Amino acid sequence: MTPKVALVTGATQGLGLALVEGLARRLTPEDTVYLTGRDPGRVSQAVAALPGGGARVRGETLDVADPEAADRLAARLRERHGGVDIVFGNAVMRVGPDDDPRAIVHAYAQVNNFGTTRVLRAFAPLLRDNGRLIVVASSLGTLHHLAPVLHDRFAGLSSLDEVDEQIAAWRDAVADGSARAGAWPGFVNIPSKIGQVAAVRALARRRREQDLARGILLAAVCPGMMNTATSAMWWDVSDAPTPAQAATALLNLAFDPVDPDHYGRLVRDGRVLPWAPERPER
Repeated sequence: MTPKVALVTGATQGLGLALVEGLARRLTPEDTVYLTGRDPGRVSQAVAALPGGGARVRGETLDVADPEAADRLAARLRERHGGVDIVFGNAVMRVGPDDDPRAIVHAYAQVNNFGTTRVLRAFAPLLRDNGRLIVVASSLGTLHHLAPVLHDRFAGLSSLDEVDEQIAAWRDAVADGSARAGAWPGFVNIPSKIGQVAAVRALARRRREQDLARGILLAAVCPGMMNTATSAMWWDVSDAPTPAQAATALLNLAFDPVDPDHYGRLVRDGRVLPWAPERPER
């Protein structure tokens, strides 16, 4: 059997690190898990601190905010391995309650949204049969959390370029202060997560038939609330699962047989979250 190759972005701490540990445990010593992050020093420290056993863990620098970085790494993995089997897109720029959305939105969108579409473009073509490409998003990433007047911005998008255009329009509205007048929510996480899920949906529309025939899963996933320092800035997470506990459902999604209902959708604990509110019957 061909050794498996897995990769996690944003993997030097929290959920990303837990996913790397879980992948290494579930895979074999012949397999490789790539732990990636934007800071080479933190990547090296994270790899060195991991327990031994299971798959080999290799560190690679990947800053998804760099427009060329994902393509460069994908090219290296293609040369080394010929393809990839599991990819978790987990890189995220975190914001706190005291951050001014106008000041941070350009950097935020660059990582969370354009970084997501870069990962999808770079690694989807490398997926081998029975591969998995999973974007870590949130249950906030549905149209239920967006004003109805804005639903058409994200409904029915058919390409990653179209998703990027809508994210750029939202980003610019936040930066110039016109977002609230345009009905955008003040919490930047909501449109950003919707954009991530919309990106998965757009790519899935083009790949569904071919991917399902090859046993490939492309999906977004919500890990649920976790007990992390970032979440604690917003909510009481003292009773929430740890990143390692939250990672279990995501790893199951990567290793279980493909459920066609999950393809191109947002999944939480094995259940598909509806993308849009049902339209009332007339």
